[in-house]
Amino acid sequence: MFIVLGLGNPGREYASTRHNIGFMTVDLLCEKYGRTDYKSAHRSLLCELRDGAQRVVLAKPMTFMNLSGFAAAELMNWYKAEHNELIVIYDDIDLPVGAIRIREKGSSGSHNGMKSIIYQLGFDDFIRIRVGIGKASGELTSHVLGTPPKEERELLAKAMHDAADACRLIIGGELKRAQELYNKKGKTLNKEKAAEAASEAVSDD
Repeated sequence: MFIVLGLGNPGREYASTRHNIGFMTVDLLCEKYGRTDYKSAHRSLLCELRDGAQRVVLAKPMTFMNLSGFAAAELMNWYKAEHNELIVIYDDIDLPVGAIRIREKGSSGSHNGMKSIIYQLGFDDFIRIRVGIGKASGELTSHVLGTPPKEERELLAKAMHDAADACRLIIGGELKRAQELYNKKGKTLNKEKAAEAASEAVSDD
């Protein structure tokens, strides 16, 4: 089985913010499976389904970001999932806007939701899909809880679709394939962004 945990904050005021990338990606994934229904359980909104022989639980914690670990722990305990059956999708300020990184383990970095999850679970060897939202130009809280401008939204929309597709590959047993496809896609995107920035700099001179 797999538990796919998308991180975010509940409430309409947070729905389109950078910090809710995980929620939005899980919603996309749910739609890709032809589902739109959630139920409330284990401090989360859940959509339970099957992908071939795999049982899949799509989850959005309702604990608020900094307490995501409580929902993660309840879900892992209830479903008796193994470490490698957890996939966490979240925003990352340490990646350029629209870049994706898929890893099998690692630290929490600066992400408070991930800090809570690792602390409550007591391990960090689970799959994570990070979607880049870029560095804050000003105050960090305003950045992550802000709604991105149009040009960023276009990059993030593509990244979230890619993250959802990567997730389906992982559920299908193709983790390495997902990494090959989408980690590289992030690097290509970075090069394109760098080229655009360089072109703009030349134009400004």
